[in-house]
Amino acid sequence: MNGKTALNKIGKWIGGRREASLVILLLISCLLIGVMSPDFFSSTNVDTIINDIAILAIVSIAQFFVILSNGIDISVGAIIAFSGMACGMINQDHPGTPIFVIILAGLGLGLAMGAINGALVAYGKIPPIITTLGTCSIFRGSTFLLSKNTWVTAHEMTDAFKHFPRGRFLGITTLVWCALIVIVIAYVFSRYTRTGRAIYAIGGNPTAAKFVGVSESKTRFIVFLISGLLSGFAGFLWTTRYASAVNEMASGFEMQAVASCVLGGVNFAGGSGGIIGVVLGALFFGIINNALPSLYLNVFWQLFVQGLIVLIALMVNTIVDDRKARKLLAQRRVSK
Repeated sequence: MNGKTALNKIGKWIGGRREASLVILLLISCLLIGVMSPDFFSSTNVDTIINDIAILAIVSIAQFFVILSNGIDISVGAIIAFSGMACGMINQDHPGTPIFVIILAGLGLGLAMGAINGALVAYGKIPPIITTLGTCSIFRGSTFLLSKNTWVTAHEMTDAFKHFPRGRFLGITTLVWCALIVIVIAYVFSRYTRTGRAIYAIGGNPTAAKFVGVSESKTRFIVFLISGLLSGFAGFLWTTRYASAVNEMASGFEMQAVASCVLGGVNFAGGSGGIIGVVLGALFFGIINNALPSLYLNVFWQLFVQGLIVLIALMVNTIVDDRKARKLLAQRRVSK
């Protein structure tokens, strides 16, 4: 095998695996950012970036399951805000409440809001984008009503509450450990459980899934339960991470989660994608998002670059999916 043939095979292997391509793109981006802003990858800044990305990874996984089922959840940011505000207020009003009880409160609220979305989509047969667009406004408005348009600031929170995400085990913060646990559970769930395979099935071909005994309504309901649960957990982590609970928290965060999924190679029409790709997408988007201010770009150019990245990722996904479809069609013709 000559050198050119070997390079061609390596190129095809990388091109056929979105995760490998994303890792290379991530390394190149880090190299360029490091050249333009040497202080960006200081130990302190890297620690800050990783902890910020941890929350994005959790919410991106929540969004992943919805997109995988051929849906979208625009309300994740509002769920984060409501559950985060509730957790902050519990800590403020009842400072003796154990942390695990507050975590359960965030999870429970997220699960309840996810159940509302799931019921409307799965059993009310309302399209996901319409459902979550409406509930996004309801949940966001409910946050203002809950807080009576006030904030919970750092000095109103207990030290234990604020310290939770900053505690370290084996040199890794509790916040990152939470994200790692979610990633592992989500990976196992999506790959090795019947429900995980059912989500892929209804996203790829709901008619075929129905014939093999998959309940589309039940599966869609579960998908939104997962999204709500993880978003509620992210709400608790957000409030403790930034030591404040404000009504506008996580505004627009749903688009960052969608961007991470798209960058990670998740098919927007549903049916294909993986947890590893989503996590790499969150890592890439999080690094770029944190790097733009350090490159002294104003906020308008930052939004422009973020949007451009998402559009390019969508174009790449479309091209790759089209090539896969053509290759599959050609193989079927040959087999006949």
